Amino acid sequence: MTDGSPLPRPQIDVTSWSDAGSRDALDLVASSVAEMVGFEIAIISVVRGEQMFAVSVEGSNDATTAMLGLTTPVAMVLPELDRADDWGRFRFVPHERLALDVRTHGWVPDLTPIDAPDAWHPLDLLIAPLYDQADAMIGLLSIDVPMSQRRPGPTQRDLLQRYAVQAERALRMAVDRDELAERIRLAEAARRVVRFATSQDDLESVLDDCRHPLLEGFRADFLAIRTYPTEGLPEAGSPPSDLPPDVKETIRASSRSAWTAQRVIIVGEQLTPDPEIGDAAYEASEAARVAVGLGTTMLVPLGAGHESLGHVILGRKDPNQHWSPDEQAGALDIARDIGQAVVNSRNLIRGQELVTELRRLATYKSQVLSTVSHELKNPLSAVMGYVEMLDADPSIIGDARRSIDALDRAARRMGRVVDDLLLLSEVEDPEGAKPTEPMDAVPVLLDALELTRVAAARRDLTLEVSAPEGEVMVCCDVTDLDRVLTNLVSNAVKYSPKGSTISLSLVQHLGEVELAVADQGIGISAADQERLFTEFFRSTNPQAVAQPGTGLGLTICRRIVERHGGRIEVESELGKGSTFRVFLPSPP
Repeated sequence: MTDGSPLPRPQIDVTSWSDAGSRDALDLVASSVAEMVGFEIAIISVVRGEQMFAVSVEGSNDATTAMLGLTTPVAMVLPELDRADDWGRFRFVPHERLALDVRTHGWVPDLTPIDAPDAWHPLDLLIAPLYDQADAMIGLLSIDVPMSQRRPGPTQRDLLQRYAVQAERALRMAVDRDELAERIRLAEAARRVVRFATSQDDLESVLDDCRHPLLEGFRADFLAIRTYPTEGLPEAGSPPSDLPPDVKETIRASSRSAWTAQRVIIVGEQLTPDPEIGDAAYEASEAARVAVGLGTTMLVPLGAGHESLGHVILGRKDPNQHWSPDEQAGALDIARDIGQAVVNSRNLIRGQELVTELRRLATYKSQVLSTVSHELKNPLSAVMGYVEMLDADPSIIGDARRSIDALDRAARRMGRVVDDLLLLSEVEDPEGAKPTEPMDAVPVLLDALELTRVAAARRDLTLEVSAPEGEVMVCCDVTDLDRVLTNLVSNAVKYSPKGSTISLSLVQHLGEVELAVADQGIGISAADQERLFTEFFRSTNPQAVAQPGTGLGLTICRRIVERHGGRIEVESELGKGSTFRVFLPSPP
């Protein structure tokens, strides 16, 4: 099967197929066939998809140059096997029955037949199909130009059978090693894609980092990745092509259908159209292939779950380098990984937008609270001033005096609400957070204790303090920590029965400091604990409602503690007291 005339199709580089050891073994088999059986030419070809190409050639330089790597459609060889004479493992097609155009698809030796009935003709065809363990044809062993210039007799045929078996074994091993190497290459590409896809937050960076592993892993000459716009997010990936808009939309529609069917779309110069693709999809894919100047392309849909998110187009310049089943399956697997990365990136973008919006709303809320509080403070100050003037008038007695006292209590309560609103607006302002600096918590704890000592003495309460000797450093602002402790101690005094004990403790843990305020007061129900730190929440316990308060104190405490990287917890049982624990980070 062999002509020195120019070949109409390019030859592939066989060094990219299987490994060097397997190719050497095939060369040895081909050489042994030629030498031991008495032929000048021996060729071993391998089947890849719809094509087959010669991977080992033993013979003249002309034969090697013409045949090594030359591709031939399998469909052209199968009819010759059907019309051939059955010589056991081999099939013989005499030149007068040969339909294959050998001059176009191979090389014809320069041989003049001898004058004999069994003379070998240059166009005679002697080939042995080689099969895998599933009886699928994986290649051919072809021999040409017998030294005797005669067609092989029974003895030579028997020897040829043995070498056909050896060639089949060697080719099976080479095919297995090639498929294993391909799976390893694709697995490595998938591993690198997953690593890059999960290490980047920006979608463009994710897609850009996937380019090299895909090009290298699939031995492609061209790569385009596009994600589709969705829910207000723009498309991303490779620069837009110059294809007409209707062609682009057809490709995208094809990709969505391909994702639903979990398949790829392959087109190429040497490939017959896939009837399952559809005419419009095939024509659009062909237009894209021709526009980029590729021999074959594989369109791989990107997606996650049931959602189609984009596509990957891989291309090869050589039309004879087809996409193997492993490559098609591997491309779909990698497309799923990229699709999940697209979803993660999209969710991250939405999360960032949501955080930005929440911050904007928090700032707006803080501004509203501050504005309203300031607007209330000025007229409230005037009201309280006039109340003080009326209270100082000795002529006001009776019901008028009681009205002034009630007005004074209401104004003072309103004043506390306004002060707490101003404080809440301050601690909730994301732009007004105070720097967290190392400080000693012991003096702040003792100051908070002193501020409430008089109120505790009036109720005959015992204050106990437990703190380590020396400094206990925490990361917080002094004023903020003082507000938290003063509020918690004041609440303990307010809700504790006379003669009970309030305990304050300071404990150093690994990486954090715990400040605890425990009382033996009225306690808090489990239902109230769930809403305890909510703005304006007042307990449903009638004993707690009877005490004055705005419902903002614990909310302020929680905001302060959290903006310094800490947390606040409560342990309480109705009628048995409460313990509030504040945890703040300690400096390294």
